[in-house]
Amino acid sequence: MQNIPHIPVLYREVVDTFKDIENGIIIDCTMGYGGHSSMMLEANPNIELIAIDQDQTAIDFSTKRLEKYGDRVSIRKGRFSSVIKDIIAEYGVDKIKGVLADIGVSSLQLDQKDRGFSYESDNLDMRMDKDAPLSAYNVVNEYSTHELEHILLEYGELRNYKKIASAIVNARPFTSAKQLSDSTRNLMPHGKKIHPATLLMQAIRIEVNDELGELKSLLQSIEDSEFSDAIVAIISFHSLEDRIVKQTYTKWSKNCICPDDAMRCVCSRDNAKGRILSKKPITAQDDELKSNPRSRSAKMRVFHYER
Repeated sequence: MQNIPHIPVLYREVVDTFKDIENGIIIDCTMGYGGHSSMMLEANPNIELIAIDQDQTAIDFSTKRLEKYGDRVSIRKGRFSSVIKDIIAEYGVDKIKGVLADIGVSSLQLDQKDRGFSYESDNLDMRMDKDAPLSAYNVVNEYSTHELEHILLEYGELRNYKKIASAIVNARPFTSAKQLSDSTRNLMPHGKKIHPATLLMQAIRIEVNDELGELKSLLQSIEDSEFSDAIVAIISFHSLEDRIVKQTYTKWSKNCICPDDAMRCVCSRDNAKGRILSKKPITAQDDELKSNPRSRSAKMRVFHYER
């Protein structure tokens, strides 16, 4: 593991989730630096893997890292919510046996200060795709007070979102994440294990990359495709993402789709698309929590599509 620049979260649990897939295609929707991808290729020697990422730096690195697997690997650039549709259309649902999505920013992206994800960064960017038009600079310096209030409340779940939004508007322009973090420090929640600016940065990052919209679109693409036999595993890092995944899996597992206020069932009661394999979210083991503190907020939910 020493040569891996970013150890993926829940790496044992991911391998275990897909261990029984003997052939076919697994789609890694969030390839990053190839951690999960390489482990699945090693554990499942007969599968093919199609990996997706929008970060060219990650693609360049992982192309070299995964080249030893030859034609078992195909890498696609773009947002996974749209690229997965093309993959499904190209290969068909019967060949796809697994879908993995690790919904979060990688440790390397956080640690590279020029990317603007960290509260210590001298930049204010946060784009997972460097070619995307919207950056954190645009959000922080150009959004209205009302727009800032919305993302701080909805994506950061910050109670004093109005005061923070007002403080940002009154102190801008900002040119760095560090400047933004320092300027709002006294308004941030303290006493938690996380840095006071974490929720602020999270809210801005989600807006810049449309992370919740991407997740919803991915789940809708899977639902529209109706896989015949595939395992879907989603790793999320905060309550908003986890809630979306949990609610979607619950909907997929229901036999009856009649309205809640219906007097009696009039559907076929045969509408379940499969079954939930993780009744509770799967979380990191103690040794991983010690070696990788960022894994503490990771939750994986798994669904077996059986239609």
